[in-house]
Amino acid sequence: MGPFFVFLGIIILIVLIIVVSNVKVVPQANAYVVEKLGAYHATWSTGLHVKMPFIDRIARKVSLKEQVVDFPPQQVITKDNVTMQIDTVVYFQITDPKLYTYGVERPIAAIENLTATTLRNIVGELELDHTLTSRDVINTKIKIILDEATDAWGIKVNRVELKNILPPREIQDAMEKQMKAERERRAKILDAEGEKQGQILVAQGHKEAAILQADAIRESKIREAQGEAEAILTVQKAYADALRMLNEASPTDKVIQLKSLEAFEKAANGKATKIIIPSEIQNLAGLVTSVKEVANTKTEN
Repeated sequence: MGPFFVFLGIIILIVLIIVVSNVKVVPQANAYVVEKLGAYHATWSTGLHVKMPFIDRIARKVSLKEQVVDFPPQQVITKDNVTMQIDTVVYFQITDPKLYTYGVERPIAAIENLTATTLRNIVGELELDHTLTSRDVINTKIKIILDEATDAWGIKVNRVELKNILPPREIQDAMEKQMKAERERRAKILDAEGEKQGQILVAQGHKEAAILQADAIRESKIREAQGEAEAILTVQKAYADALRMLNEASPTDKVIQLKSLEAFEKAANGKATKIIIPSEIQNLAGLVTSVKEVANTKTEN
């Protein structure tokens, strides 16, 4: 009985080992492709699974995460016969583990070769300057072509990026000289624009100063003319008021003649060499002389 129990224990232990070894846990973001007797059987997703011993086999463990592959530089020739090195980075994700397992042998190598040939075809239609300034266009074209081609492999190409574009050394030197000359030209243009703007501002300042000075002179002349006009109006008003008051007083002819004599006296005090005296004033002057003589006679008596 002793050996029998030992043998039975060994058998049970072997069975437990086999059962345990056939219990599989699929981690998150992973998938297992299972074959039964050499043919595709199922795709296990995340969770606990048990396979049949000696019948089922896990053909491939597939990661469903987005993956990044940095391919080495590829030698390409542009339309204007410039040879340069371009390396690419491809971001892809496995969407169908079955197609990824059975669709193509060595999928990563297949993507690399397809990327290289697609890159050569696209860059071969572009000149050097256009290649250097059209990264986004090249990335988009490569991504579309790769995505269509890898659908049959269960792969989804999310992005393609040109990591580096390296022209020959002599082309790089020429480009650096060109950029230096361009920067110097822009600096000279900026200096000229600044000087031009400064001259414009100075000229505008002189112009505004001249306008202000002309406005000041015009305003002064206007005020002077207004003052003279007001003075003339004042004199004319005073003269009109005097005439009005004289008319209201109803002076006699004798008073008017006496006023005329006073005016003649003021005129005689001037520098005139010839004075024409009206006859009325002459008669009045004689009358005044006679009055003075009579007055003097009475004073003597």
